[in-house]
Amino acid sequence: MNTKKTPLLALIFSSLLSLSLLGSCQQKRQDKDATHTFTLGDSAFLLDNKPFQIISGEMHYPRIPREAWLDRMKKAKAMGLNTISTYVFWNLQEPQKDKFDFSGNNDIAQFVKDAQKVGLWVILRPSPYVCAEWEFGGYPYWLQNIKGLVVRSKEKQYIEEYKKYINAVGKQLAPLQINHGGNIIMVQIENEYGSYGNDKSYLQLNEQLFRNAGFDGLLYTCDPAKDLPNGYLPGLLPAVNGLSDTTAIKSIIRKYHQGKGPFMVAEWYPAWFDWWGTKHHTVPAAAYAKQLNDILKAGISINMYMFHGGTTRGFMNGANDKQTTPYEPQTSSYDYDAPLDEAGNVTEKFKVFRSVIEKYLPKGEVLPAIPAPKTTMGISNIKFATSASIFNILPKPVENLTPLTFEALHQAYGFVLYRTMVKGGENGILHLRDLRDYAIVMVNSKRVGVLDRRFRQDSMPISFPAGNDTLDILVENLGRINFGLNLLKNNKGITHSVWFNGGELKGWQMYDLPFDNIAQYHFKGDNIRDNEPIVRKGSFQLIKVADTYLDMRRWGKGVVWINGHNLGRYWRVGPQQTIYVPAEWLKQGENSITILELLKPEMNALSAIDHPILDELQR
Repeated sequence: MNTKKTPLLALIFSSLLSLSLLGSCQQKRQDKDATHTFTLGDSAFLLDNKPFQIISGEMHYPRIPREAWLDRMKKAKAMGLNTISTYVFWNLQEPQKDKFDFSGNNDIAQFVKDAQKVGLWVILRPSPYVCAEWEFGGYPYWLQNIKGLVVRSKEKQYIEEYKKYINAVGKQLAPLQINHGGNIIMVQIENEYGSYGNDKSYLQLNEQLFRNAGFDGLLYTCDPAKDLPNGYLPGLLPAVNGLSDTTAIKSIIRKYHQGKGPFMVAEWYPAWFDWWGTKHHTVPAAAYAKQLNDILKAGISINMYMFHGGTTRGFMNGANDKQTTPYEPQTSSYDYDAPLDEAGNVTEKFKVFRSVIEKYLPKGEVLPAIPAPKTTMGISNIKFATSASIFNILPKPVENLTPLTFEALHQAYGFVLYRTMVKGGENGILHLRDLRDYAIVMVNSKRVGVLDRRFRQDSMPISFPAGNDTLDILVENLGRINFGLNLLKNNKGITHSVWFNGGELKGWQMYDLPFDNIAQYHFKGDNIRDNEPIVRKGSFQLIKVADTYLDMRRWGKGVVWINGHNLGRYWRVGPQQTIYVPAEWLKQGENSITILELLKPEMNALSAIDHPILDELQR
């Protein structure tokens, strides 16, 4: 058509083209903003008004390098999961009062968006209490500095801090709910509250705080079966933890949810976690395959805890203290004997569970191929060029008549060195009232003993030479309790007083050693004495990168950093004897390594191997 000769037709054509482009833009905007619906049916969840069975696995964003989030999520899809579940950790997002951090590995919003990229729905668990074998159950340490504050209660100061936290989380995540175009299908309030209390008005307040923060979709609670009567909130779905009997699951949910479903096992445990000094926990896949099959066959939704545990890096492990058992600090490895191992490799359990899930896939759906094992390597050329005694990197001290706790020093994690002068020439018993948690006792810079809270140790015989002697006590926070009533007793350090031969020792200097920025410590080679804690710095060269495992079996106890990343703790007692080093945090060329060694300062040889050792106990 010659539009130059037909102006009217040209105008019509131009108008139609504009309308077409406008419609295309509007359609793209609608696609971007398209929302689904996710609601409760009488017996099943309804996704866009059609029955939907949640097949979910737990994985936590801080326990996986950010660079590996997508890899782990794709593997979740390959096992047949349609959903992943994660806690949100208050002490990561607000490490200091009113100072929030949603960057780097703490970027929970990006974690959720990455899940959407690979086609996974998300169950969000901001609690704010998470348990999770995590330091203080997720609570920030500084809550303990607010006099009178009581966690998991309606106490005014706690609610005020809780409100600020959940509002900050809401700004990040409420827009990512399914009813706003995102992929968060459910949000959990509190966490196993029935194991702790039974105040329904407190739970109602939780619901209101979540609603006010923008979480206007489907809310639910979760509790172990025996505690569900205490922890459920009328009007919300009560999911149950730890049950596998399908009749029992349906019965208890119907009882506390107006006689109907849907039915959800919020935490189904295909294995368990480890703590220092005990055997590595494993459970054969076959022992749980039938349970999984029965649950899925009955149309019950499930979240396996854990699908992938990863690593609790830094100082963020928690501890159990159930009053009937000793204090039990957890290992840095959070392998959990999960379907994906600590490094994200497929296990036999993954394959067995996948074969079960395949039977219950929607018609026509085919799972991706089983991922190949990741490449691993050994390293034999790790060299340490410099070292320093702990006494040569001490900061300016804080002075006080009596010892101050970590919290009073405004220190979250790590170590504090306590120092006082003692008039010598006496032998007797040194007594630390309420040590938390692990102390290396030194006289005139020489180690004379160790006290370990795991064994309820708080006293030891000691001799002071004649003259004025220096008593140093290096105290390590091994992890605040994450479960039970002792959440309310979670101060760290020397929490009361120190006595010698019945007399209280006073006049203390406290040196804070949080080791939160290892790059700040600069030192040259030192003449190290035989038994004082040291820091060693070294490097190693790589022509390629792959996952590897530092072999710490000959070392004593301490912490390792590679390229500035705190990889966690090692301890000769086991069962964990290696430290996982993810390929994502290595680089071609020179890599730096720093080790804080508490018990065996003579160690200066280290290698890495191509496999983990998580099941070896030593004395």
